[in-house]
Amino acid sequence: MSRSLGPSLPADLLARLSQAALPSHLGKAIPLITLDAEGRPHPMLLSYLEVRAADPRTIRIVIGAKSRSARNLTERRVATLLLVEPERTVYVKARVQTGPVPVEDLPDCGLFVLEVEDVLEDAPAEWESGLRITGGLRYAPAPSLDEPWARATLNALTGAPGQP
Repeated sequence: MSRSLGPSLPADLLARLSQAALPSHLGKAIPLITLDAEGRPHPMLLSYLEVRAADPRTIRIVIGAKSRSARNLTERRVATLLLVEPERTVYVKARVQTGPVPVEDLPDCGLFVLEVEDVLEDAPAEWESGLRITGGLRYAPAPSLDEPWARATLNALTGAPGQP
């Protein structure tokens, strides 16, 4: 069962998505759900390297500019990020403010700026007591932040909020 936390990221989620502790989140995946032309959910996995909360209402993402997800974001302008971890499960519903904006040094990528519209926290229903998430989505090997593509991604994500 989920409950709305309102139209902005709570402090702990803002901190998690701010990239302040990025090395500790490398190797974790964040599902991004967009809507395709038929209104069906379309999933894509992002890394914490590709997502950055600029403030409680603004999330910036870098994705493949020619991907289906980029097309869906461009055409329908809505997305949901899923943060599924043992300590907390949250769904961040957002709308595209800007994008896609070309990313310097990553010609196949685009930057999207998302405005948070609703943050939903999922918790077990009373009859599910004792059930919990035991692990989040992970991948390996974790990328090196020294790679040129990683530096270009981080540079794109650190621009002024709402600015291309």
